[in-house]
Amino acid sequence: MTRTSPQPPRGRSRRGRRLGYTAAAAVFAIGMAGTTLPTPLYGLYRRELGFSELMVTVVFATYAVGVILTLLLVGNYSDRAGRRPVLLYALALAAASAVCFLFEGGLPALFAGRVLSGFSAGLLSGAGTATVLELAPPGRKSRAGFAATAANMGGLGCGPLLSGLLAEYAPYPLSLPFLAHLALVAVACVIVLLLPETVEGARPRVRPRPQGLYVPSQVRGVFAPSSLAAFAGFSLLGLFTAVAPSFVSQTLGITNLAVSGLVVFSVFLSSTLGQSLTGRVPAGKALPLGCLVLVAGLLLVGASLWAKVLPLMVAGAVCGGLGQGLAFRAALTAVGEAAPPAHRAATISSFFVVAYTGISLPVVGVGALTMWLGLQRAGLTFTGCVTILVAATAIHLVRRPAAARGH
Repeated sequence: MTRTSPQPPRGRSRRGRRLGYTAAAAVFAIGMAGTTLPTPLYGLYRRELGFSELMVTVVFATYAVGVILTLLLVGNYSDRAGRRPVLLYALALAAASAVCFLFEGGLPALFAGRVLSGFSAGLLSGAGTATVLELAPPGRKSRAGFAATAANMGGLGCGPLLSGLLAEYAPYPLSLPFLAHLALVAVACVIVLLLPETVEGARPRVRPRPQGLYVPSQVRGVFAPSSLAAFAGFSLLGLFTAVAPSFVSQTLGITNLAVSGLVVFSVFLSSTLGQSLTGRVPAGKALPLGCLVLVAGLLLVGASLWAKVLPLMVAGAVCGGLGQGLAFRAALTAVGEAAPPAHRAATISSFFVVAYTGISLPVVGVGALTMWLGLQRAGLTFTGCVTILVAATAIHLVRRPAAARGH
C-alpha cells in the first residue's frame, strides 16, 4: 500500500510562502550589511596603519573585485545547485570576512576581509534576489521585487550605521561591530535552513561551470540601458561608502563616527525609499525619471564639495539616493522579468557585474586623483563625469521608451 503525504491547507501554504520571501529578504539584508560595515572605520585604520586616501579606495574596491570575480565564475551556480546551499556559502564567507577584521594585523588582513566580503556579496546578489522573487506567491511579485532591492540597499545602508554607532558610543570600536555582525549571520543561517528550496532538481554538490557574462538575446535590448543606469547609480553609492567619511572628517572637521555612518546611511535609505516609489510610476517612465533625479542629486553633491557644506551633501545623498533607487529597481525588475527562468540568476549576476564595476573603478579613480588634485577637486571631477553619463542614459531612454519597459 502506497502512502501519500498529506497536502497542507492552501491558506497555510500561502502564509508560508509569504513568510518565505520576507525571511529571505532579511537574510539578504544581513549578508549585505557586512559588506559596508568597515566604512566609518577606515579613518581609524588609517591612523593605526598609516596609509593614504588612495589606499582607502583600493581597499574598498578590492571588495568589488571579489564581487565581480564571483559573479563571473559562479554567478549561475544557484540555478543548478539550488538557492539554499549558495546562500549558506555566502553567509559563511561573510563570517570569514568578519573574522579577518576581528584579528586585523595590517593591510593584508584588510584586503583579505574585503575580498571575502566581495565573494559573499557576489553570491548573494544573484541567489538572494532570485530566492526572494521565487518565494513570492503570484499576487506578491511586485512586493517581492521591492523586498529584494530594498534588502540589498537597506542592508548596505545599515552596515555603516551600525558600525558608526557602535564605534562612537561603545567600547572596542574595531571589534564590536564585527562581533555583532557574526551574531546576525548566525541568525541568518538558521533562517536559510528553514526556507524552502525553489530550484527544482537542485544538486547541491554539482560543480560550478563558469560561463562569464551571459545575457540571453531576448534580454539585451533592456539590459544595456538598465545596466548603464545601474553603473552610474552604484558609482554614487561608491563615492559615499569610500570617500564621504573622509570628506566629513578631513574637510568639515566632524570626527564623530556616528555622523559619518549616518551620512552614508542616508543615501541607502533614500535609495530604498526611491525603490518603494517605482510601483507608483508607470513602467516606461520609472527608469528615465530615476536617472533625471539622480542627475539632480549628483549636482547637489558637487555643490556640497564646492561649498564645503554638510547639509548640501546630505541633500545630495537624499536626492541622489531617491533617483538611484527608483532607477535601480526599475532596471532590475525589467531585466529579471525579461530573463528566462533557467538563466535568471546568471542574467541578474551579469547585471550586477556592471553595477559593481561602477562601485569600484570610478572610486579608485577618485582616490588616485586625490593624490594630485586633493579630495575636493577629485570629487568634483567624479561628479561631473557621472552626471554626463547619467544624463546621456536618460536622454536615450526618453528617445527609446521601449528599452525602459523591457520590450
